[in-house]
Amino acid sequence: MDYKVRGLVIKSTGSSYIIRMDDGTSVECHIKGNFRIRGIRTTNPVAVGDFVQVTLTAESDQTAWITEVEPRRNYIIRRSTNLSKESHILAANIDQVALIVTVNHPVTSTTFIDRFLATCEAYRVRALLIFNKVDLLNEDELAQLAELRSLYESIGYETIEMSAISVQPSDILPLLAGKTTLLSGNSGVGKSTLLNALFGKELTRTGKISDAHDKGMHTTTFSEMYFLSPLEGEPEGVSAVIDTPGIKGFGSVDMEKEEVSHYFREIFRTSTDCRFNNCTHTNEPGCAVIEAVEHGEIALSRYESYLSLLGDCDEAKYR
Repeated sequence: MDYKVRGLVIKSTGSSYIIRMDDGTSVECHIKGNFRIRGIRTTNPVAVGDFVQVTLTAESDQTAWITEVEPRRNYIIRRSTNLSKESHILAANIDQVALIVTVNHPVTSTTFIDRFLATCEAYRVRALLIFNKVDLLNEDELAQLAELRSLYESIGYETIEMSAISVQPSDILPLLAGKTTLLSGNSGVGKSTLLNALFGKELTRTGKISDAHDKGMHTTTFSEMYFLSPLEGEPEGVSAVIDTPGIKGFGSVDMEKEEVSHYFREIFRTSTDCRFNNCTHTNEPGCAVIEAVEHGEIALSRYESYLSLLGDCDEAKYR
């Protein structure tokens, strides 16, 4: 006899999903073939963090099926690298994103950071920047780190710096307490090392950086949610971290050209002084944003990231 239960998606392998039930047990599930064609243009119609309805059978040898995905309160999505007209949901129903970045070994570009932050703004998800591998930086790189932290903090983002190989759980657990946090970043920035440090054991395999290109190698293959134990004295509540495979680029999805400036906090604030209400901040006379860039009040790197997102909106192949 079939019956339905509600569960939380805690792991996605691409072909199957691990669902955590309310009683703490887990079951492996698949999705019905026609589930993929209900107007869903993502490479993964079910994502880690989704609450789903699962149909189970009394016979243990029968497959469990995901038959419904409950409405999401938010999600983080990026354009698929392989299918430019499709997108990929990194995680759903999250409280915050911890974006791991590195000044070097490997270099995380400001364009990548800004595109990720803009997506967090678009889907109303809090973002935290964690600058990792500070122990590997020389004097010039440390100065660059200080400039980047000053830039993003001036915009309103919280930043911290650390070395994942020596970080103590007590250093970072308070930032994660009572929240579901998406852990993301380029390949090789130390996500797996940080996750292993948080749990005090090897949950995920860590990889080496390519000597030839100083690029990270993928070690996390699938997205997975891990549950953290609360610190002594911390209030009870579910604390979870979603680990995702490292990503090399971040393509925007479903951003209207007129809205892009809304996702860059300092550009949006400054735009109220533009001469025209529909100013795109590209070549219009009386543009307060361009003037602020010229006077160093808005970072050139942020403005260039804004222009690159505008370029995405203009490319019909991504529409």
